Amino acid sequence: MGHDILYFDMMLMQHGRESMNQRLLEVAKREKPDLMFTVLHTDELDQSVVREISENADTITLNWFCDDQWRFDNYSCYWAPCFNWVITTAPSALPKYARLGYSGVIKSQYACNHFLYRKLNLPLKYDVTFVGQPHGNRREIIQSLRGSGINVHAWGNGWKSGRLSQEEMIRVFNQSRINLNLTKASTPNQGARDDQNPEQIKGRSFEIPGCGGFQISELAEDLGNYYEIGKEIVCFEDVDDLREKVCYYLSNEDERTAIAQAGYQRTLREHTYTHRFVDIFKQLGLPAKPLHEILKGNVHLGRTMEFSKRIIGKERELERQRNEYQFIY
Repeated sequence: MGHDILYFDMMLMQHGRESMNQRLLEVAKREKPDLMFTVLHTDELDQSVVREISENADTITLNWFCDDQWRFDNYSCYWAPCFNWVITTAPSALPKYARLGYSGVIKSQYACNHFLYRKLNLPLKYDVTFVGQPHGNRREIIQSLRGSGINVHAWGNGWKSGRLSQEEMIRVFNQSRINLNLTKASTPNQGARDDQNPEQIKGRSFEIPGCGGFQISELAEDLGNYYEIGKEIVCFEDVDDLREKVCYYLSNEDERTAIAQAGYQRTLREHTYTHRFVDIFKQLGLPAKPLHEILKGNVHLGRTMEFSKRIIGKERELERQRNEYQFIY
C-alpha cells in the first residue's frame, strides 16, 4: 500500500520480557511512527509501556483483538484502555466496549491478502478439503463425512497428513472442488457451553473465495453481511446438512463454479486487506493512497525495516537492521 513498515519482532522476548518492552519504547520514541499496530495474544507487552507510547509519544497505538466473541471479559477489557484505538471483529463486543466507557473501537473484519491468495488456474485435484487443527468437533465432522463415503483430505497440526506451508495451502484452495471452513472458536475450555465456543468469522472465510475456491462454511456471526449465503458461499447448520450439501455440490459442477466465481468477485471488490486498512486509516485520520490505485498496483512499494537484538559475550548490544522486502505477486 506504499507505507514504510518498522517491523518489531516480539520474539526479542527470548532475551527477557522487560528488555524487549524497553526496546520497543526506545524504538517508538526515536522513530516516531504514525501508527503502532499490534495483535496481542497474551501478555507479551507491558501495559505501562503501551500507555507511555499511547499518551506521551508521537504515535497512535492500535491493537486488533481477534477473539472478542469469547475473550472480551477475561482479556480485551483489561488491555483496551492501554491503547488509543482497538479493532474488534465481533459485533456482540461493541456494547461491551460502550459499557466499559471506551470509545476508540473500530468494527472491522478479517480479509484476503490478494497479493498472496489468488487464482492459480490449476486443475482440480481433491473432492473435499479442510485445512486447520482438529480441535473441538472438527474431527467428528470430518469422520462423519468420511464414514458416508466422501473423500475428505485434512491438513494441519494434529492430522495424519501434517501441516501445509502457506504456498501449499493456497494450492489446495485452488485445487479443491469443495473447501470446508469450520468456524467454531478454539478456546482453552473445549468442554464449555456452545456460547463459550462460538462460531466466528476466520481469515479462511475470505482467503478461500479470494483464491477462486468454492467454500462450505459453518454459519458464523455476521458472515451474511460479507457474503450472500447460497450465491457467493454456502453455509451448513449441522453435520447432516453438511453431508447433504457436499453431495449436492459435488454433483452440480456448474452451480458450484458459479458460486465460487461470485464469491471471488465479491472478495476482490470488497474484502481485501487493502479495503480494510484504507477504511481503518481513514477513521484514524491517517493518510492512505487512493484505494483504486493500490488495487491496480500503481503505488511505489514502501520499505520494511526490521528491529532485532544481538547478544555478544556478556554484553547486550541493541542494533537496528534495515532490510528491504518485496511483495510477492
